[in-house]
Amino acid sequence: MVECKEDIIASKATVSRLPVYLRYLRQKLREGDENISSTCIAEDLRLNPVQVRKDLALISPISGRPKLGFAVKDLIQALENFLGCNNVNDALLVGVGGLGSTLLSYEGFKNYGLNIVAAFDIREEIIGKKINNIMVFHVEKLNDIVRRLNVKMGIVTVPAAVAQSIVDYMVKSGICAIWNFAPMHLKVPENIAVKNEDLAASLAVLSRELKGAIKDSD
Repeated sequence: MVECKEDIIASKATVSRLPVYLRYLRQKLREGDENISSTCIAEDLRLNPVQVRKDLALISPISGRPKLGFAVKDLIQALENFLGCNNVNDALLVGVGGLGSTLLSYEGFKNYGLNIVAAFDIREEIIGKKINNIMVFHVEKLNDIVRRLNVKMGIVTVPAAVAQSIVDYMVKSGICAIWNFAPMHLKVPENIAVKNEDLAASLAVLSRELKGAIKDSD
């Protein structure tokens, strides 16, 4: 049985790489690979080999074996333990538009310990319907459901114009962590955790890298 080290302080950059390792290793396991080296991981994911070794050493008490590398199953278990994938976190989502509906339909969140238990919107045509067996409520019901189900995580997929007011309502209701897809900077108390997904920034980086790739191929 592999156990993760306790009370580890990891940087945000390190934590953001760990789900990438986990997804990659699960794929390698499905392909039949039993062992893998940190160098192979780094090459496939286009990362620095030294950084990969540091990340794995941080979360895993196991070490690679000469010529064999790490046992893939052991690394997966260490990553799942560290990331809390075996401890399901309930969450709610506000904003059942195109992106919100897509997130509600995505089954892969369960592999990382996330369970969306309810969704909220203000449009009458969507309220009362279910998406992926998740009920959509009027946003006025949010406070009651947060407190009744003791939900601590919220996902924001609303337009920028209303994002701050929705987040304020979430925090007042007892939400402690927010995954924000709205294109704006949110103001929250210091004790509230926020992770912003900036789709525009990601597209800008991808476009920049595309230009570089095209230039290199000329």
